[in-house]
Amino acid sequence: MRLLFLGDVVGRPGRHVITDRLPALRERWRLDCVVINGENAAGGFGLTEAICDELLQAGADAVTLGNHSFDQREALVFIARQSRLVRPANYPPGTPGRGATVVETAKGARVLVLNVMGRIYMDALDDPFASAERELAACPLGEVADAVIVDVHAEATSEKQAFGYFLDGRASLVVGTHTHTPTADHRILPGGTAYLSDAGMCGDYDSILGMQKDEPLRRFLQKTPGARLESAQGKGTLCGIAVETDDRTGLAKSVAAVRLGPHLEETWPRDWD
Repeated sequence: MRLLFLGDVVGRPGRHVITDRLPALRERWRLDCVVINGENAAGGFGLTEAICDELLQAGADAVTLGNHSFDQREALVFIARQSRLVRPANYPPGTPGRGATVVETAKGARVLVLNVMGRIYMDALDDPFASAERELAACPLGEVADAVIVDVHAEATSEKQAFGYFLDGRASLVVGTHTHTPTADHRILPGGTAYLSDAGMCGDYDSILGMQKDEPLRRFLQKTPGARLESAQGKGTLCGIAVETDDRTGLAKSVAAVRLGPHLEETWPRDWD
């Protein structure tokens, strides 16, 4: 299968680059499954139902979240009825929504999409490793799932790397989100799992983490209360990772970074063209 994971969608530029480019990429690259992290899609803070529907209609098979899962209060309600929207599995019991979902591709393959949130420099949640272990035990790769995609929404690269090795051989892809900055360490781990520390963001890179530069910069300089953070409004760049899996094992055969748009060096899986 051909899998595409796209990093945190930030505000209108992120949404626009998804709707503008993803439909054509699905056809051009013959993608089987697309997963997008959408936790910053509503002006940089959370996700609304209308925006979630927009991402799904543009070609996403599932949308993952993170520490901004419920910044938009309507998410507390619609997440329960949207089976393709996944918040971190290690939220406390009773939190609305689900931490994993299985999507079926057009060819009938089953893809487990799992979302966990790290605990280093993040909100204190339940153990993400135990949560991942539980979800994978219920839907193991090669037995129930034909592919497994794990979004590790975390700050520390050490925690993300630990997750990669923890799940090596048991997931098709382990990819980090949250820092909005793409890393250059995409590779296939010894057990066959594709890995990337951070997918980066889909948004305007002429910014500070997708936000207009003035207010974040002022906060670093003055450390006083100020204006609300607003998402930058320039042209967006599409960032993520592309993986091709082995049909027999569900593990990765190839992996490539995806960066399409201004401000960053463009790259994509050229052998898919």
